[in-house]
Amino acid sequence: MGRRETGASAQEQQQQAAETGRTPTVPQARRSAEETTAAHGPSAMAARTGVGWMVYAGAVLIVLGLFQAIWGLTALFNLGYFIVASDGLAVPFAYTAWAWIHIAVAALLVITGLAVLAGQTWARYVGIVIAGLAAIGNFLTLAAFPLWSLVMIAVDVLVIYALTVHGNEMKALRQARG
Repeated sequence: MGRRETGASAQEQQQQAAETGRTPTVPQARRSAEETTAAHGPSAMAARTGVGWMVYAGAVLIVLGLFQAIWGLTALFNLGYFIVASDGLAVPFAYTAWAWIHIAVAALLVITGLAVLAGQTWARYVGIVIAGLAAIGNFLTLAAFPLWSLVMIAVDVLVIYALTVHGNEMKALRQARG
């Protein structure tokens, strides 16, 4: 049985072309996965897979900040909107106090979300803490806004997941680019 011809790699084709003085007629259209990994490194491939989660985390931190601001403004201007009086909450602060707490958290969430989108490493850690505080605040005011608070807690948990599991990808992407 004869030897099976598997074809020459791109480097072998270039060497043959240099020796014979002619260019290959069929260009190398694709690189194999091994060549791509060797050229760019495994960190670049890992960075591309998790960057979407970091963009998600940054964008959702901004949206969460806007939602927290809506909660705070509602507490300031429309006290009749809540299901229970403020003394029926887990921590019986007046709604005005809760309003300012939510507005302060909203500002921190928006700033942190912008920093995450800018690729700041510190924003990852701050975002985890702020999203955790926002989830706790929403849990403590669950009686006032049940459905809203549950949705906000769920989104906070997703943001915490994105920042903890996929936080290094932005750093790896920056290193791969420059």
